Amino acid sequence: GESHSPMDVCMCQGVLPAHADPRGELSAGQLLRWMDAAACLAAEKHAGVSCVTVSMDDIQFEEAARVGQIITIKAKVNRAFRTSMEVGIKVTVQDVLTKVEKTVSVAYATYVAKPVGSGKVELEPVKLLSAEDCLEHSLAIERRRIRLGYFQAFQNLMQKSNKEDTFEEEDAVSTELTHVQSIELVLPPHANHHGNTFGGQIMAWMETVAGISASRLCRSYPVLKSVNMFKFRGPSFVGDRLVFNAIVNNTFQNSVEVGVRVEAYDCEEWIKDQPRHINSAFLIFSAVNDKGELLPFPRVKP
Repeated sequence: GESHSPMDVCMCQGVLPAHADPRGELSAGQLLRWMDAAACLAAEKHAGVSCVTVSMDDIQFEEAARVGQIITIKAKVNRAFRTSMEVGIKVTVQDVLTKVEKTVSVAYATYVAKPVGSGKVELEPVKLLSAEDCLEHSLAIERRRIRLGYFQAFQNLMQKSNKEDTFEEEDAVSTELTHVQSIELVLPPHANHHGNTFGGQIMAWMETVAGISASRLCRSYPVLKSVNMFKFRGPSFVGDRLVFNAIVNNTFQNSVEVGVRVEAYDCEEWIKDQPRHINSAFLIFSAVNDKGELLPFPRVKP
């Protein structure tokens, strides 16, 4: 009896051992791949042309999914602007034995329509079929305003934060010990039919390198809690080399922030050492012991 917009996309996935991390829970990187795929399908269903990921706002992870459970991802275009769209994403997990369903994550992604050839895309407005559709449509313009303002405020903060703080704690761990670099070659399975690297694939690679960085400070497998300020600055393509640099920025007793920077090179840029900065993001991790209790992180010094 529930009404659905023709622009809704619903994906169901069973969590298999190949999708799991060392704790037997669904890998955050795999989930990010699925979320991006579902949201991109919803965007392209509305636009009628190929779409690429621009950003994904503050992704919060509330529940973990385990092997044998069922993941459902619902994606819906909330509002179309001139050439871009906001897509709402909701992820739930259901236990097949108990039938209990819980929310795993809620996120908002922005996609831009890619015109074919020299043509221009003028997106149609979204059809609003329910009170919830109307609410999300109204909130989308506010989220867009906050998103743009948040990015500008961060840029201003970066320009003012050039002075070094003085760290006097003797037990503080140098963040240099947490620096991790990884290099990936973009192959056809990592890209869409136009040769652009899937945003979800880049997010998954970022999660892997950030998790390794966070693990340098704890005797446990880090658990991803959120991804912040994930924004694409430019595209990458099949054949590119992607260089991922991750380092711990700071710790907060029971959590740690890892910054990841992604640079792309084609063959010529690789030889000349001329990288294209395509993405940066901040990932927040926690760590738990065998009893599920939060573990503390040591203080760090940059």
